[in-house]
Amino acid sequence: MEYLKSGLKSVLGGPQPGTQPTGAETVEKLVHRVTSSTLLEDRRNACRALKALSKNYRLEVGAQGMDALRQTLEVDHADCEIIGYCLDTLCNITSVENFEEEKEGGVRLNVNVGEQFTEMFIKNPDNVSLVLSFLEEYDFRVRWPAVKLLTSLLSNKPKDIQEIILVSPMGISKLMDLLADSREVIRNDALLLLIQLTKANANIQKIVAFENAFDRLFEVMREEGWLDGGIVVEDCLLLMLNLLKNNTSNINFFKEGSYIQRLAPMFVIPENIEETGWSPQKVSNIHCVLQLIRTLVSPHNPVQITSVCQKNMRNANLLEVLCGILMESGVPADILTETINTVAEVIRGNLNNQEYFCTVNAPSNPPRPAIVVLLMSMVNEKQPFLLRCAVLYCFECFLFKNEIGQQQVVQTLLPSTNNNSSLTTGQLLCGGVFNLDPLSNWFSSVALSHTLIENPAQKEQLLRVLLATTLGTQPVSLLHQCATFLQQTTKLQSKIGLLMLLATWMAHCPPAVSMFLNVPGAMAFLTAQSSATEFDNNEEVLQGMCAFLMGICVVFNDNSVPNYSKENLSQLIEKRIGIETYISKLSDISRNEMYAKAAKQPQLKAKYPNDLLLEFEFCKLFKALESTIVKTLGAQKQLSNGMTELSLSEQENGLLLQYKDVIRDQDRRLQELQRELSKVRAEHNDLHVQSEEIRIANLQLQDENTLLKAQLSAGAVHPLPDNVPLIENGVGDDRDLLAKIKQLEGENLEKDAELERLHKDQDDLLELLTDQSSRLNAFKARLRELGENIEDDDDSDVNSIDENDVK
Repeated sequence: MEYLKSGLKSVLGGPQPGTQPTGAETVEKLVHRVTSSTLLEDRRNACRALKALSKNYRLEVGAQGMDALRQTLEVDHADCEIIGYCLDTLCNITSVENFEEEKEGGVRLNVNVGEQFTEMFIKNPDNVSLVLSFLEEYDFRVRWPAVKLLTSLLSNKPKDIQEIILVSPMGISKLMDLLADSREVIRNDALLLLIQLTKANANIQKIVAFENAFDRLFEVMREEGWLDGGIVVEDCLLLMLNLLKNNTSNINFFKEGSYIQRLAPMFVIPENIEETGWSPQKVSNIHCVLQLIRTLVSPHNPVQITSVCQKNMRNANLLEVLCGILMESGVPADILTETINTVAEVIRGNLNNQEYFCTVNAPSNPPRPAIVVLLMSMVNEKQPFLLRCAVLYCFECFLFKNEIGQQQVVQTLLPSTNNNSSLTTGQLLCGGVFNLDPLSNWFSSVALSHTLIENPAQKEQLLRVLLATTLGTQPVSLLHQCATFLQQTTKLQSKIGLLMLLATWMAHCPPAVSMFLNVPGAMAFLTAQSSATEFDNNEEVLQGMCAFLMGICVVFNDNSVPNYSKENLSQLIEKRIGIETYISKLSDISRNEMYAKAAKQPQLKAKYPNDLLLEFEFCKLFKALESTIVKTLGAQKQLSNGMTELSLSEQENGLLLQYKDVIRDQDRRLQELQRELSKVRAEHNDLHVQSEEIRIANLQLQDENTLLKAQLSAGAVHPLPDNVPLIENGVGDDRDLLAKIKQLEGENLEKDAELERLHKDQDDLLELLTDQSSRLNAFKARLRELGENIEDDDDSDVNSIDENDVK
């Protein structure tokens, strides 16, 4: 305060005897001195005093002095000292923080003063451009406060400042140049500024990436010591995350620029880590780099991009390093959990990576497969909840589109002559399904269901699995034991897990349906649950799933169980439950909040164990079959009063048999046509994927061309990636780019011709299907005239193939 008083005396000439000026009066005099003094020294002293008062009297300085400060920035732009004072003062009055000094200056306001002054300052966008121009000044007194001021403005009005900087000539280039500043404080604050600038703005993200951001960030991390670096390394990784998240163009640029390989040093863990421990900053750094890897291979990315990134990570030994961390001792639980999730997405849907993961062994004696060790953690109720969720997600990703892996897991449950006594994945899952921990029941049921997804062969193989429930009793099938345990357990989570397993197993598998229908009390249990009228604590989900399983028993019923034929089950639902009540029970599943959460993404997102009820793949199955079940029950109801073959004469029965033979032949031909149609659709999808790849490549080339032209028009060309057209003598040559584009809208013409040929083939197939359908309807109409019961399941499936489906 003594410094402030002496400064004020030098500017104002000292207070009059017996008077003490107020803060507002002092500010007013200082502002007047700034605007009216002809001597630079006087203006400089006044600005220095305003800076000193800007924390105590922020409201007064901002309200009275903002125009004067802006005017000084224009008039005295050549004097670094006065410019520094003005920028510091503006930074204080627009700050998002509340200063302790404000208490001394007066009553603290509830409104966000910094935001109000920011709005006043940016009403004229030229003010922001003026601040940007000071970034070119190397003097520390100017450059550093300019960076801090822009950061304050961005914190208060991010979208407005983003738009202003985006249209400002060379604005982003000036910010990027700050990363090369040798003064660490400026470089570090520039990182924070760029993190704010790149949030949720794809255009800025693209420009920053093409300004060689990744090269500069990797250089900073190298200088800071990679994983052992401080918070600066974390800031670099956070900026990379902003550039890559939900930005397909930048992900393409990252993978094509071989930046994935440059992530390897981030995983070099010291050998003495168990002695030195994991510092909080090291934990934060590795969390960020794991998030970065997951961003590159996220299931939400286009499949072709994720596949290439997964391949590059395998080639760069990143997958090997990640698996090494999994098996490392002393790794903190949160790091281990996130590493498991990262490994899961690196191997998801990639057969080569899945096969490698299958070969990873834990460093135990004797060695055990990593999958077994992870599953042991999943079924262990003493392990952290989030860790167990991560293991399930990893196991699901290991089996995703991996028929070999599914077969290997099921094989460990089948009878074998191998006397190997080691614990297997199948044994762990079976034990988890039937133990006393409801969460283990749920985890194991879901994991086991993933061995059956889109794999009819393994559904039938799993029917062969026998379990010895007690000593001296006859073994029962796994499905039989699941249905029995479903009736016995009182835990909601256990029941829902078993119902998801049974639904996945029995869908599209009539032998599994028949085995379930033969389990004593199974159908009575489903009927009782589906017809219940009272529920609480998510009981409506249980009742809806029981109704769903009953519907599966109807749709995929081969009538091999006389008491529970398709027609009998339909009548049971109609009479005991009621069609309207039944449909309402089904709808309760999709209306539940748990369904909405589970259907969003494959990874489990739950904070507490009780939050786990439904799972992503089951939601997909339910969505696919719900309408089919409702449609089938409606058709069965219409046919329930039809005549039977016993009411026909011998001659009519002979004619009926002839018609049945004709219908079987027609069905066989229809099935052949449907298979051919599926093949054509697959070819069409392949062409669509290729067309999409070309479109993405074309968009990227357009982005690069636009950037190049923008830089040329601004009068300066900055270094560009290798895949941008060459620049000769300072002038961009677009001929290579145009040639490449012509070679691509050319390739598109060939693809269009091929697509047109496929459309013609589809039209021909449609005509054939229409003709066959008409003939089939005529035969069935004749059969109905003769009093024959005709099931419309196949008819509805055939008739549902209309012109829109084919196209």
